[in-house]
Amino acid sequence: MDLGVRWKLHGDGRTPAPGAVVRPDERLSWPRTIGLGAQHVVAMFGASFVAPVLMGLDPNLAIMMSGVATVIFLLATRGRVPSYLGCSLSFVGVAAVIRAQGGSSATVTGAVFVVGVVLFLVGVAVQRFGARIIHAAMPPIVTGAVVMLIGFNLAPVTASTYWPADQWTALLVMLFTGLAVVCLRGFWSRIAIFLGLIFGYVISWLFDRIFGKIHSVNGGTEAVDHWRLDFSAVGKADWIGLPTFHGPSFEWSAILVALPVVIALIAENAGHVKAVGEMTGDNLDAKLGTAISADGAASMLSTAVGGPPNTTYSENIGVMAATRVYSTAAYWAAAGFALLFGLCPKFGAIVAAIPGGVLGGITVILYGMIGLLGAQIWINAKVDLRNPLNLVPAAAGIIIGVGNVSLKFTDTFSLSGIALGTIVVITGYHALRAMAPAHLKSQEPLLDSGTSTYDKNDKA
Repeated sequence: MDLGVRWKLHGDGRTPAPGAVVRPDERLSWPRTIGLGAQHVVAMFGASFVAPVLMGLDPNLAIMMSGVATVIFLLATRGRVPSYLGCSLSFVGVAAVIRAQGGSSATVTGAVFVVGVVLFLVGVAVQRFGARIIHAAMPPIVTGAVVMLIGFNLAPVTASTYWPADQWTALLVMLFTGLAVVCLRGFWSRIAIFLGLIFGYVISWLFDRIFGKIHSVNGGTEAVDHWRLDFSAVGKADWIGLPTFHGPSFEWSAILVALPVVIALIAENAGHVKAVGEMTGDNLDAKLGTAISADGAASMLSTAVGGPPNTTYSENIGVMAATRVYSTAAYWAAAGFALLFGLCPKFGAIVAAIPGGVLGGITVILYGMIGLLGAQIWINAKVDLRNPLNLVPAAAGIIIGVGNVSLKFTDTFSLSGIALGTIVVITGYHALRAMAPAHLKSQEPLLDSGTSTYDKNDKA
């Protein structure tokens, strides 16, 4: 049985020839392959350890399970789809909503576990019936709107929690990160979030030395005097040890909040498979269902032990594009590094010490970028927002999601924000399409961003 763990040596194993690429089933020399694996870890680092911190989960466990998830994905796709699976930022808003409703970490991971189950089943359905079912249920207007409202729903978290912790540090980190994203080139632009975090640590340390303690909210509800950067827990942490595990807890209210994110994950996976296929020159449509199922299975395993959900990372696509090395051997090396980091509690303590103001500057950009990915889906699919069939459900759903509008059914059950906005977009679009005049439905169906062209007989 071919599990995609055998690689041919590319050329002399040193440097690809001009114009050549190292294919997924090839590798460079092992020292160079391990070095590329380390580079992939750095690329995913920023987002993959910021996300669990924002979700209130153990960053050590998140990094460890990202390595496990990557191994699951590589085995499931037989090494055909080079990818790294890191902590999904799409769930940050979900976690914030669940915690605001009194939910614990177990409630968060329980809700996300269910999303993993649904994602796995979607992948199985795509394998059975073909990628066309994705478009039938979730055309680009729906997918884009849901991704947009998920991102923009996070705005109050930054405005009320992170930014006020240290507004001047937040402002400087925001400016530095923005400059890094725009002005840096190649690999460095891909790790701009990580560079912004390092810059934030340095600025916070300098401000502590120059201005002393800051008076602001620090993990509680009342403003107190505290150091911006507090590494006291780092010295107490062990170098080697297991991360903190916990089991999931299932509550319907939390599950309904989390379920809409499955749409964003499907779009992310479709886009990733398409991008990798274009770079490697392989038609990977047949692997789309497998990739979605593998992502779902990996997220189920991670959340079952208390970790965050995972998804394919575009940051690592950037590394492949810059190096033209698509070897899955490098991703195996990256997964190994992630497992080692997960066994270092001292690393987790450093991550947990990220100052609130630094997160404020990062999340202003990060949350906005998540939301605007929805607009990018519309642009790629040439969605016509002049058509009221597209405009009305998207407009209503986005305002409900961003404004956190609620609909109360009983004293103990209500829908609001992300969950209600997603339901409005999906049901509103399909209901209006069923009743709309023919001229509003005349636009040819377009594939979701990331789904390649196929004929009627193709199966994913």
